[in-house]
Amino acid sequence: MIKKRYLVLSVLVTTLLVSCSHNNGYQMRGVVLSVHDLETVDWPKLAAESGINTIGTHVFPNQVREFIKSDKGQKFLTDCRKYGIDVEHQLHSMTDLLPRELFAEDSTMFRMNKEGIRIADFNCCVHSEKALDIITKNAVEIAKILIPTNHRYYFWCDDNAAGCECSECAEYSESEQALIIENHIIKALRARIDSKAKLAHLAYQGTLKAPVKIVPEDGIFLEFAPVYRNWTVSLADRDAVCTGNLDMTNGQNLDYLAENLKVFDATEAVILEYWLDVSLQNAYTKPAKKVVWDKNVFSKDIDIYANYGIRNITTFAVYMDDAYFKAYHDTTSLKEYAKILSEYCPPK
Repeated sequence: MIKKRYLVLSVLVTTLLVSCSHNNGYQMRGVVLSVHDLETVDWPKLAAESGINTIGTHVFPNQVREFIKSDKGQKFLTDCRKYGIDVEHQLHSMTDLLPRELFAEDSTMFRMNKEGIRIADFNCCVHSEKALDIITKNAVEIAKILIPTNHRYYFWCDDNAAGCECSECAEYSESEQALIIENHIIKALRARIDSKAKLAHLAYQGTLKAPVKIVPEDGIFLEFAPVYRNWTVSLADRDAVCTGNLDMTNGQNLDYLAENLKVFDATEAVILEYWLDVSLQNAYTKPAKKVVWDKNVFSKDIDIYANYGIRNITTFAVYMDDAYFKAYHDTTSLKEYAKILSEYCPPK
């Protein structure tokens, strides 16, 4: 009788855990890594051993495309399939999608600065149909090689770079200008490459504000990356002043998230965080110091995100390369990160 009761109890506990992790918990447990990280470390094996189920490549489309076409890149894809690891490509893309040398051919495809001068430094003029056609065509060509296993595509604007200030573009925020581009790309991806394609709208720095004047096409999902936040405390500490931007607080990040989730579906949204980002913690310099990992802050953060209905989490882990693991023979942070996400149950 005791044995039978124990068996019934075990089944009930297992059922509850499975139900929680699959229905309410986090589905995506990801890391985003540079090409160098992937070339120098057996990340598919490390991810599988740690419980991570998604790897995102980074930084630029042409750079990642060359890696994926190489022998190391092909082995990376093969090993990810072997271990059941999803692969996606999180890319700052605009300079590759609209090559800068085209400025000499037609400067109106490129952004206008606040002084009223066309300039080929970053992004584009989103009211140039010619620019949008070229961007879309190149996105499709890149997508033929950089094929995500989860149908999630990421063609971000240039990193922390300004948008266009021409008379037509100026009435739109940077997030709305990004969405205009994304709407063109997703329609082409679905028509020409992948009928199940989804494309990220990155809310990050200048694009944190939710779009108002532009409506996302079907397949556009929110990717929220709060690079300006305070990592010494949880996002639950709303008054904490943000590292790197003393004019912002953690609470303002959450306000931006809430506004974006009025536009985008929370269950499709992806949080792109920095809990394991060695590069950011080291101010993008090497040799890198060991990542500062606070699982208590992390656990509180994912409670916050769960309360918004978020089910997909990834984090930068850039600079976790061969030199890093040679210096620090420790994968505890990776294992705790994945374990907490995989076992997570929202508080009742």
